[in-house]
Amino acid sequence: MRKKIIAGNWKMNMDYTSGLSLFSEIVNMVADEITGQQEVVICPPYIHLYNLAQLSKSSLKVSVGSQNCHKADSGAYTGEISAGMVKSTGADYVILGHSERRQYFGETDALLSEKVKVVLNQDLKPIFCIGETLEERNQQRHFEVIKTQLEQGIFHLSESEFAKTVIAYEPVWAIGTGLTASPEQAQEVHSFIRSEIAAKYSDHVANGTTILYGGSCNPKNASELFAQADIDGGLIGGASLKSRDFLDIVKAFN
Repeated sequence: MRKKIIAGNWKMNMDYTSGLSLFSEIVNMVADEITGQQEVVICPPYIHLYNLAQLSKSSLKVSVGSQNCHKADSGAYTGEISAGMVKSTGADYVILGHSERRQYFGETDALLSEKVKVVLNQDLKPIFCIGETLEERNQQRHFEVIKTQLEQGIFHLSESEFAKTVIAYEPVWAIGTGLTASPEQAQEVHSFIRSEIAAKYSDHVANGTTILYGGSCNPKNASELFAQADIDGGLIGGASLKSRDFLDIVKAFN
């Protein structure tokens, strides 16, 4: 059975007090309402990592992750955070290659391939994001784009390293726009990703890889998306900032 994961990406939201309050609500609601085996991962701003990771220790189902890290272990990189620093907070995951990092900070697959390595070296689990823009989708280039992102970003990993990696398919045109890929569109791409993993590694590795959908997933469409054969959860943006909406998405697996 592949691990089912719902990851909440808070992005640059939630001050210190608000973040503690929201996380506490989520932990308590998960304890009260979630009966399945799905794992919840909250990826807050850096200021929250240590305290939320400590709070998560009271829960068997809630983990904490970082939204990014630097490729270097340490050094003169003002304003950055290393994978080792993330690890020292007690966090378990790191989001890498989110479309906003690619768009606003110029992150390339070559850079991300280095980041994946440093994350794995710290025994952290990468959530590696891939996906096409609206222009690429309209040009029918989405499979080509996704294949390139896989090949240049993570297919250099050994089979054992790859087995620790979570993939998030996020059609860029559906992030924060209110647009959502139809369940059929999402499933088609998830199935393609899994077939590429099988071709590179093996059917066994492909069948064990968790692939999340990210892109305006909400309580109304989560059940239909998660019912697809190759969709193993979601990377949730705006809806993760509201505890009730977020938990209703998590409960879509119940």
